[in-house]
Amino acid sequence: MKILKEPFTKEEIQRYVCGDSVLITGTIYTARDAAHKRMVEILLKGERLPFEIKNSIIYYAGPSPAKPGQIIGSAGPTTSYRMDAYTPTLLDCGELVMIGKGQRSDEVKKAALRNGAVYAVATGGAAAFISQCIKSSEVIAFEDLGTEAIRKLYVENMPITIAFDTKGNDIYKTGREEYQQRRNNHERKNRR
Repeated sequence: MKILKEPFTKEEIQRYVCGDSVLITGTIYTARDAAHKRMVEILLKGERLPFEIKNSIIYYAGPSPAKPGQIIGSAGPTTSYRMDAYTPTLLDCGELVMIGKGQRSDEVKKAALRNGAVYAVATGGAAAFISQCIKSSEVIAFEDLGTEAIRKLYVENMPITIAFDTKGNDIYKTGREEYQQRRNNHERKNRR
């Protein structure tokens, strides 16, 4: 298990390879598709985003409201392709790590590669567990979006897996290839 701590840098991110299990400690931001759309609109107007995008980590999540005594409700990952139309713009502005679930478009992969960024996945169905890693939560923008508002989170040892790295390796491609190879080997073995 590798550890990623703030401050987050491109040099640090380059150490991680496709398939690495990583624990993140530091400040990250939540944003889903509606917030991504607004962020890109803000950038197109030449205005500043509500947080420093350079070297940032954006977690695709819309946490549920906190129950009394909790910092945050369930905070599981959202399907990432919903952000694909907006992600290349944010990567070109310096976003360093995207966290979600599921595959990404070729445009996102190219933008990540061009900018030395990575895409990581958080385990779907582990929202309650991930919530325990969140030590503080503050809405910092787009409060009208409710659970989809941008939140500034401080996380400790939040588990992720690198899905594609700065060298262009993609776990969704290599994973399928490895599975097919194991399946072929198993079938050959059973024919003997």
